[in-house]
Amino acid sequence: MVAFAGWSLPVQYQESHIESHLHTRRHCSLFDVSHMLQTEILGRDRVKLMESLVVGDIAELKPNQGTLSLFTNETGGILDDLIVTNTSEGYLYVVSNAGCWDKDLALMQDKVKELQNKGSDVGLQVVDNALLALQGPTAAQVLQAGVSDDLRKLPFMTSAVMEVFGVSGCRVTRCGYTGEDGVEISVPATEAVHLATALLKNPEVKLAGLAARDSLRLEAGLCLYGNDIDEHTTPVEGSLSWTLGKRRRSAMDFPGAKVIVPQLKGELQKRRVGLTCEGAPVRAHSPILSTDGTVIGTVTSGCPSPCLKKNVAMGYVPSKFSRPGTQLLVEVRRKQQMAIVSKMPFVPTNYYTLK
Repeated sequence: MVAFAGWSLPVQYQESHIESHLHTRRHCSLFDVSHMLQTEILGRDRVKLMESLVVGDIAELKPNQGTLSLFTNETGGILDDLIVTNTSEGYLYVVSNAGCWDKDLALMQDKVKELQNKGSDVGLQVVDNALLALQGPTAAQVLQAGVSDDLRKLPFMTSAVMEVFGVSGCRVTRCGYTGEDGVEISVPATEAVHLATALLKNPEVKLAGLAARDSLRLEAGLCLYGNDIDEHTTPVEGSLSWTLGKRRRSAMDFPGAKVIVPQLKGELQKRRVGLTCEGAPVRAHSPILSTDGTVIGTVTSGCPSPCLKKNVAMGYVPSKFSRPGTQLLVEVRRKQQMAIVSKMPFVPTNYYTLK
């Protein structure tokens, strides 16, 4: 167990980190992610509130559709990444990071007060639910046994409220942080143990902790806030330009738009890239060098990939070094070793879409 953002969280259970990681890729694993901040944005002007804080096009979301978005500041830096779902129940359901709990809540509450003072109809409430993530290729099959809804009609980044293994009022969202098919289930806190126990009765399901969560998300090329993106990186530098809604780009009506939008066409000082390398595992803060030995950037996340049997990492380098196939060096324990800029995800993702 480790302390994390005021919570005590499991790094791993009985099995090794590698076994847990591979089990998730082949079967499915249950992650307790109840430390995440869950909020509901209410009122007629809820979309207006959200779009005053994030870069995405929230207005265009269909009922029960969600999107990954970013809170940004006036200098274009990323305050947090979050998932916003436009529920058919008439509110926005928002899940953001535990490490940014206080900051995110203050940001949203201040904006609620500001808009209310101008006569807008908007409100916010924190959802005091647990959050369980069931992730892996057999996740839907396991969950289907406990729900009457047809999960084939619930594609990636959509959400529905349903009864799950006898627990009513659960919000099931088809998403996750592993690159695999899976769901996150927002469940009343008093029923979380009951639901977890019911899921774990299926031999397909094993508990997984933070170590597997980290290596799975890295293989999937997904960012960890505070490591790979932060207040000093913009969405374009973080290779997250796809989160910028088209309408929002042209309206330039989100925080930091004057910095972010010109970067879409300009040369960047730094860009997030994937790296693969042999030799010793590369970790965060390792220097990245050009082949002539000049330090050009820094690794932000790295680990041995259990699926690929080689080291994978992410980091920032100047634009001209960001093309896949570019040879670079990384410094590990004062020794230089070869690294190649690689496309992400490193391991193909298996999200469930209706295509």
